[in-house]
Amino acid sequence: MRHLTPSVILAVTGGKANGPLPVGELTAIVTDSRAIQPGCLFAAIPGERVDGHDFIGQAAEKGAACVLCQRSCGAPVAQIVVPDTQAALRAVAAWYRTQFDIPFVGVTGSVGKTTAKEMIASVLSARYETLKTEKNFNNELGVPLTLFRLEERHQAAVVEMGISGFGEMTRLAEMVRPDIGVYTLIGDAHLEFLGDRPGVLRAKGEMVTGMAPDAVIIANGDDALLRGHDFGRRTVLFGLGEHCDIRAVDVAPEGAETMGCVICAGQRRIPVHIPAFGDHMVYAALMGAAVGLQLGLTDDEIARGVAAYETVGSRGRVIDTGRITVVDDCYNANPTSVRSAIESLSHLPGRHVAILGDMRELGPASAALHRQIGAFAAEKCALVIACGLEAKPLAEGAGKGAPWFATVKELVAALPDLIHDGDAVLVKASRAMGFERVTEALMGLEK
Repeated sequence: MRHLTPSVILAVTGGKANGPLPVGELTAIVTDSRAIQPGCLFAAIPGERVDGHDFIGQAAEKGAACVLCQRSCGAPVAQIVVPDTQAALRAVAAWYRTQFDIPFVGVTGSVGKTTAKEMIASVLSARYETLKTEKNFNNELGVPLTLFRLEERHQAAVVEMGISGFGEMTRLAEMVRPDIGVYTLIGDAHLEFLGDRPGVLRAKGEMVTGMAPDAVIIANGDDALLRGHDFGRRTVLFGLGEHCDIRAVDVAPEGAETMGCVICAGQRRIPVHIPAFGDHMVYAALMGAAVGLQLGLTDDEIARGVAAYETVGSRGRVIDTGRITVVDDCYNANPTSVRSAIESLSHLPGRHVAILGDMRELGPASAALHRQIGAFAAEKCALVIACGLEAKPLAEGAGKGAPWFATVKELVAALPDLIHDGDAVLVKASRAMGFERVTEALMGLEK
């Protein structure tokens, strides 16, 4: 880690040293006791179910150089004691980010953050050694851990920034300080905490608090809220509309797992082939191209970067089982992303079947939003199947004949009678529903 020593952490956090601090740079900063390695700093964070302080002794045994904690203990390891471990980690991450004079890209929005982050990183990797957020490390604990992975070799960084409440984005932005801020879409997500779409925009709009006056915003110009918002920074709009600075034309599926289009930016026309399923992937390619153009990439580098994109986990993964086509999109769901997934499903051959589960954190509007999605799905699909207590209105919205199951177990048991040869089946729900079990069951249906 560049210039990061226990004494620097002591100074940045204003903590109190318990025992002599070792000299020399730390090898890593970890919060998971399983990841402790010799020479690292272990941050003991108290959680709802597990308290990191219970593993300080283990950290000493595994050779940690130092521990950042809220209360000292008698373990034979140097300790820096602070009032709030997580707040201290944020302060250290903010300092560590200043050690790297490279472009930082912050990615946020209600839908498609991870896809956009992966695409942007893929495009930038055509020229730069690029750090990107791994797994779901996009919150107030994950973002510091992402920043701590920065090394001398990195030439650019793409950081996903996810929030569910007001004030969180400000804290993330103070660490990341994006040079380029990317907004995917403002949709009906986390309404339980943010109220409505304007509230979502206000919360996510906090990213500009960490951006310099000459920083750039890249926003979805097909989203009315984003298009009309004054970010107070130079703003580049992307989308399909003619008013957008960076547009996609000649959009067309190229088989079940590839999308094609031409990206237009001024006089530049860049034909790209996107190796992933779904209309939303065109927007991801536009975001990748927009960032690439800002950082001086050539047309060929942008096209190669888009073509090198790889789908992550259960995000629009298309599976041909030999009997049916499964669109495994069960990582998460909100009304905006579900509508998009259903639209994309309609491009596939076969009878269209949507297996939809609870969309969580929608607040008082949950029943109405589920019902609206059910009606929309019924217009596009031959069969709509709903699962989960919150999804019961979804089945009602889909009309008579739409099966509803209270549990995933009941749904899985009924699948052999519901799914036909040649079906194209979308599987989508909020992550807590555990819909990967539905995908596994569909893959296991006998031919």
